[in-house]
Amino acid sequence: MEERRYLKWYNKVGYGSGDIAGNVVYAFLTSFVMIYLTDTIGLNAGIVGTLIAVSKLFDGVSDIFFGSMIDRTKSKMGKARPWMFYGFFGCAVTLFGVFAIPTSLGKTAQYAWFFIAYTLLNAVFYTANNIAYAALTSLVTKNAKERVEMGSFRFMFSFGTNLLIQSITFGLVASFGGGAAAWRIVAIIYCIVGIISNTLSCFSVKELSDAELRDGKEEEDSKLTLAETFKLLISNKYFVMICVVYILQQLRAAMLSVGTYFMTYVLFNQKLFGVFSWAINIPLIIALAITPTLVAKARGMYKLNKYSYVFATICRLGIVVAGYLGSIPLMLVFTVLTSLGEGPWQGDVGAVIANCSEHTYLKTGKRIDGSMFSCTSFGTKLGGGIGVALSGWLLDASGYVNNAAVQSASCISMMNVMYLWLPFAFDLIITIILSFMNIEGANEQLKESME
Repeated sequence: MEERRYLKWYNKVGYGSGDIAGNVVYAFLTSFVMIYLTDTIGLNAGIVGTLIAVSKLFDGVSDIFFGSMIDRTKSKMGKARPWMFYGFFGCAVTLFGVFAIPTSLGKTAQYAWFFIAYTLLNAVFYTANNIAYAALTSLVTKNAKERVEMGSFRFMFSFGTNLLIQSITFGLVASFGGGAAAWRIVAIIYCIVGIISNTLSCFSVKELSDAELRDGKEEEDSKLTLAETFKLLISNKYFVMICVVYILQQLRAAMLSVGTYFMTYVLFNQKLFGVFSWAINIPLIIALAITPTLVAKARGMYKLNKYSYVFATICRLGIVVAGYLGSIPLMLVFTVLTSLGEGPWQGDVGAVIANCSEHTYLKTGKRIDGSMFSCTSFGTKLGGGIGVALSGWLLDASGYVNNAAVQSASCISMMNVMYLWLPFAFDLIITIILSFMNIEGANEQLKESME
């Protein structure tokens, strides 16, 4: 018998459009905050990296806290949607704050301004919005195919927005005259776009009732303490695996964002950053579009994710070789192939996390969907934050000089390591982890043991 459907096509498209909002924040921040701070405001890359690392200390607790709050929430809008809707207004204000550091302030005040705005954005508002948005995958449908489809639509919008931002931001800043004022204008534009898309996404779906989610079974998970919730999370090995994968993905993405420097100082053409963004994101969007079909043909997500990432990792090594050969066309070819291999995991990760949440429910009888989806925000912010901090530290250690026409040999070597070797290393580790992440098989065994 065919599984019940809960969503129309426009619900899935509407939900997916919410990642436009997520990426006008995240893609803009990770791709451009370092070069804005170093080359426009004149801050030291190493100090900025340290501030970002310190800021991450606040993030781990806030992810679990907001996930737990979502699980406890009861409102006419549901559990997650209030946090998603209202949280983004804070994202918009603090994102603007990050890119609106007054040039008239002294350096110490500028560092303090950045730290406060960056910490509020990541540890509070982005956390609340992003966990709630991700949790909707479990809260608006119980259909496994629909969850995969929601993830595919979501990340098509995500990578499309990422592509657009990476392709046009430098041009937009230049068109507004360059300098700090131009960055402020661009930030305002992205904030307005984010508010609109987040609002449309939030009201395009409706959460299921608690009774329907639990098949009519009564459950008192609202009484779980934060400590009990945390214990349930870390006792689920698949949750830990997904967190690590998310962190590694964001570390890789942060290193690829060093492309703003790599294209400028190694390939001597800043415009190539946009070209490589196309080579990364268009294949990802194509892969996402066919992911539901691939999942069906593979009869599940486990084998598809494992073998597609093996392919992606091999192709990532091809980028390293092509980079040292100095062949831009070959780098672009292997970049396209790598993205095609990474696409399926991006498309079905929401369904994988939903299965992870189901795993905890089958073992304990406790449903903690909001808290379970904290892995998306936790991994994204921690990995992205550490990645940006690491890029600042490594650039500073290599002797990077703000706005220099030519960088030192040690700096060029470091850019090669950051843009070529580290992404390969992160993909290799992800592949190993995915080879052990058979949540579907584990859930089937639990269901059989309960019969």
